[in-house]
Amino acid sequence: MFQIRIHGRGGQGVVTAAELLADAAFRQGRHAQAFPSFGSERTGAPVVSFCRIADRPIRVREPVLAPDAVIVQDPTLLRAVDVFDGLRPEGYALVNSRRPLDELGLGERLAALPPGHAVTVPATEIALEHVGRPLPNAVLLGAFAALYEALDLDAVVAALRDRFPGDVGDRNVAAAVAAHTVVAGTTRDAVAKEQIRA
Repeated sequence: MFQIRIHGRGGQGVVTAAELLADAAFRQGRHAQAFPSFGSERTGAPVVSFCRIADRPIRVREPVLAPDAVIVQDPTLLRAVDVFDGLRPEGYALVNSRRPLDELGLGERLAALPPGHAVTVPATEIALEHVGRPLPNAVLLGAFAALYEALDLDAVVAALRDRFPGDVGDRNVAAAVAAHTVVAGTTRDAVAKEQIRA
């Protein structure tokens, strides 16, 4: 079972992100579940959502405490919450920021992850460019499809088009594809640098 925890703030589409991720997994013939955890339901309050993906029916229902991947939709949470608590040693970390991990103070914290497993992507900026609103959720799903090879970008695109028909869907797809391109290049470079060091 692959478990994802998504951190963000109310109004950023954190719950929708988990649902879209589960939808994309279903489209790939896998089992999935998505559910949120609300501390407070006001806009701007910290929100966590969870997604599990597996090749067999999922019976467990509790929150994800030992995630295989963490997606951070709002970088201000890095100072407020230990978003990487329980992240597995071979896990993935994706942070919405135009700043690199070292500048965010995460270089040491995430250094033990495999090369190319921890990246930042300017999801808010990409969303503003393509969608016209600062909603990073669809952008980060496109980025995550580049980070986690078992998730197909085509499945993410299909889930986005189904959830957001018409022009809104087209713009969300364009944002997701743009983020996928950015992260694919970043992870490729990170793996290449590690191979040179070896």
